[in-house]
Amino acid sequence: MLRGSYTARIDEKGRLKLPTSFKTLVEEKHGNELFITSVDGQSVLVYPLPVWRAREAKLAQVPGSDPHLAEYVLRVNFYGLDTEFDGQGRVVIQPRLRESAQMVGDVSVVGRVDYLELWNFDRLKAKLDQKPFTDDHARALAQYGL
Repeated sequence: MLRGSYTARIDEKGRLKLPTSFKTLVEEKHGNELFITSVDGQSVLVYPLPVWRAREAKLAQVPGSDPHLAEYVLRVNFYGLDTEFDGQGRVVIQPRLRESAQMVGDVSVVGRVDYLELWNFDRLKAKLDQKPFTDDHARALAQYGL
């Protein structure tokens, strides 16, 4: 399970060195191939390729005429890039996504159970401040025993 939050650095060539604990978990469970994408261009989603393929299998079950599917697929492919860890454990974030998500210097790498989400720290902090976790959120999760 990918959990917690770490700071990592995007270098001048757009490469991210994943925190060791995340990299180790991903490689041990899924190998070194990844799909890196975004839906909104605000953050970067890093999927181990087997996790992304399972998601694609679910997408394949949605009728092709569904406009929501078309919009989702367009966006994840616009920002998306198949990649793998290089010899030093780094992955490339493609330029258009790096620019859109403001991925420069230190970034936050957040575990999301089976994938990772990368944020510009200031953008993430603003998002968390704008939309706090409320009692309504807690009640909604309580139905699942959480």
